[in-house]
Amino acid sequence: MIIDQAWTKNAKKSKISKHSKQWWTENCSCSLNNYRSLRSLENWKKFKKIIKDTKRFFFDNKIQEISNKSHGLWELMNWIKRRKLPAIEAINHNGHPYLTLDSLWNVLHNTFNTALNCQVNLNIINKIEHKPSQDWYPFSKEEFKSAISKCSNTSVLGPDKLTWCHLKFIIKNDSCLTNIVNIADSCINLGYWPEYFKISSTIIIPKANKSLYDQPKAFHPIVLLNTLGKLIEKVVTNRLQFMVVQNNFIHPSQLGSLKFKSTTDTGIALTHIIRSGWAKGKSTSSLVFDISQFFLSLNHKLLVCILEKVGLDLRVSSFFANYLVKRRTSYMWNTFSSPMFDINVGVGQGSALSPILSFLYLTPFLYILEKHLKNLKIPISILSFVDNGLIITQNKSFDVSNSQLFCSYNVLSKLLDSFSLVIEHSKTEIFHFNRSQGFFNPPSLDLSPLGGLIL
Repeated sequence: MIIDQAWTKNAKKSKISKHSKQWWTENCSCSLNNYRSLRSLENWKKFKKIIKDTKRFFFDNKIQEISNKSHGLWELMNWIKRRKLPAIEAINHNGHPYLTLDSLWNVLHNTFNTALNCQVNLNIINKIEHKPSQDWYPFSKEEFKSAISKCSNTSVLGPDKLTWCHLKFIIKNDSCLTNIVNIADSCINLGYWPEYFKISSTIIIPKANKSLYDQPKAFHPIVLLNTLGKLIEKVVTNRLQFMVVQNNFIHPSQLGSLKFKSTTDTGIALTHIIRSGWAKGKSTSSLVFDISQFFLSLNHKLLVCILEKVGLDLRVSSFFANYLVKRRTSYMWNTFSSPMFDINVGVGQGSALSPILSFLYLTPFLYILEKHLKNLKIPISILSFVDNGLIITQNKSFDVSNSQLFCSYNVLSKLLDSFSLVIEHSKTEIFHFNRSQGFFNPPSLDLSPLGGLIL
């Protein structure tokens, strides 16, 4: 009944044609009809004025609406909208073309789940501190109202085809909102995430600025979830972020995927490090690395062990242990969709919990890496932004800096193996920041013995 009312209120009857305009109103139609019947100059001027005023009113409201959304005015840009897949002859993988839909689904699934059989060292988590257990209180209605108010009504629909607009209408009914809150509380108390919420659609979209799109790695898998499940995930995410900040679990060098820690903070931190080095007469060298298929490579067993270290209530740890397993998805390529596939590794990009879970996955890695480098007496600073990281050193000699970066990169690569993660060596870059006004030519850094490039 409530869903039917939501649909009736928000659904629009419209006659679509090639001349359809969103800003067109009934007043415009009446003015146009008056001009067509009388054909006078005065009516024509009235018609043009009404069109001008109507357009201005419509687009002023549109700009105001967009400016209040999560992406702000960036939503007007083409690159934030849905991308069409490029026309290609066939996907090639390991030298073999895949010409049928069945073979395409299999190669995409295998590519996006390459980390499934990778081994992890669960004992490595014992090297970090176990935070004291924190209480997990029942959810409030305000948490849900706050979370849904930030959701865009234009988001791509999940498998249930329920829009945020309709769900916003539904939760205006207090009894419906109470039931949703009770569902969320029950999930935590029982340590259970319903199978209905584990079903997803995975849209395949092309990565930007690729010269060829004939390889599976040239595409992003973006997960679309059922809307009610997404809302509960958003509320859990907000609660989880507050708790990990409160108990100081996160590593100080971690930026991104957390409130008040953005790309701007990364730039400010790096600028501060560079300028503090210059004040001491030292140049700064930074090695930038990228973790290959990071979100798709997170091991579920290790992630659950990490969440236990966070100091979460045992009910919450049990919830995530169930949340991560027995997930299923259907891949979508343009208008084609695949049968259901089992997903037993990684956290899908598109889930509200994906950023915070991936963030926490790297936290113990950074603590252990910092400890290893300290034991080796290598003076290195670290900055981490989601799946990218910077190893930073400061010296008066670039040769010394290169030596320290090489050793750090070696330690980093081996430690990532224990977390079932791999560096994408082709994306590794080095940057030197020297205060000299003239041209300077720093020595190259040879990472080929570690599987990398000569930089």
